[in-house]
Amino acid sequence: MEDVSRRTPRPVAFSLLGAMSLTLSACSMTALEPPPSGPALSAQGQLSIRNADPSVIRVGSTYYSVESDGNNIYSRAATSVNGLANATRTLIWSAPKNMPNVWAPELVRDPGTSRYYVYFASGDGGSGQRTYVSESAHPGSAYSDPKMMNLPDGKWAIDGVSFFFSNQRYFVWSGWAGDTNVEQNLYIARMSSPTATTGARYVISQPRESWERVVGNPYINEAPQPIRDPNGQLHLVYSANGSWSEQYCLADLRLRAGGDPTYVWDWYKSNGCLFGSNRSTLMTGWDPTLYVNGPGHHSFVLLNGDISTSPPAGSSFPLAFHAVPKGTTYSWSNRSWYSGSFMWWGNTTYSRSNVPGATTNTGYSLKFFE
Repeated sequence: MEDVSRRTPRPVAFSLLGAMSLTLSACSMTALEPPPSGPALSAQGQLSIRNADPSVIRVGSTYYSVESDGNNIYSRAATSVNGLANATRTLIWSAPKNMPNVWAPELVRDPGTSRYYVYFASGDGGSGQRTYVSESAHPGSAYSDPKMMNLPDGKWAIDGVSFFFSNQRYFVWSGWAGDTNVEQNLYIARMSSPTATTGARYVISQPRESWERVVGNPYINEAPQPIRDPNGQLHLVYSANGSWSEQYCLADLRLRAGGDPTYVWDWYKSNGCLFGSNRSTLMTGWDPTLYVNGPGHHSFVLLNGDISTSPPAGSSFPLAFHAVPKGTTYSWSNRSWYSGSFMWWGNTTYSRSNVPGATTNTGYSLKFFE
């Protein structure tokens, strides 16, 4: 695999001068300084990993990732995000014949158990896709045989991830309401352990906005990634529109201060994509990407994957996502991992109409760097 060279991050959507209005005093949670940079990136941040759905966390000074080739799950370890491209790929699980279509493994360190969990989907590729979990004491090896999670209602479920918020463990995923492929919604459930949910599932986002319905059959909300902002509010940044299209993009759900993560009307959705290659679907004030098409299914690269270690206001932290280089035919086979960065962007209003509760909510949003 080829080496990549250092580049200066370019904001996708704004001038860095505007970031001066953000102050560290706004941070109400523990935040860590960005780790030293390792091997550098190309001008477009493209890694030589021809794959999709990156999941990357930092453990101490080592970056660990997991990925799937459709039948197997592999891990990598390196001293930087971009160094993963040159890292040896280690097989951590090989699917038996009755578990094909292994999709989007997600690496999580559970702060309650200090163990590592890989969540992924497997099944017939159609209505039989379900979520499985494997665990280990080490992020890069020795994982247990996966077990299917008994999610509420037992429906199609992919892209699941667990996290802690307000002393409660939650699981969030992309799923179907019923047994037909009409749309993929985001669901959340409380957890009694890192491998088990408790109680009902709650829908918290459906692809009903016009900018989420440019590509359909089905309409898509998927790949949710939790993170806390400098005010301590919970966000779920997710992918919208079909992953088979260059309209694929990232959007944001922000939980109101003091809100209940299982109550749909406590969530406020960005009024457009925050990271995408098509201006027509972007939120006002966010600009399209310069080097890639269809950026999506990202990973916030946080210490131990802990949502409370996101950057303070004014700082940027590493990001991983997949996309297709501009000038290249958009297809699943042409997707590559990219390394970029993200930062918080304050005083941003999300608005909605004809729904219960307040129609606007102002707080932190996110800006992304290619």
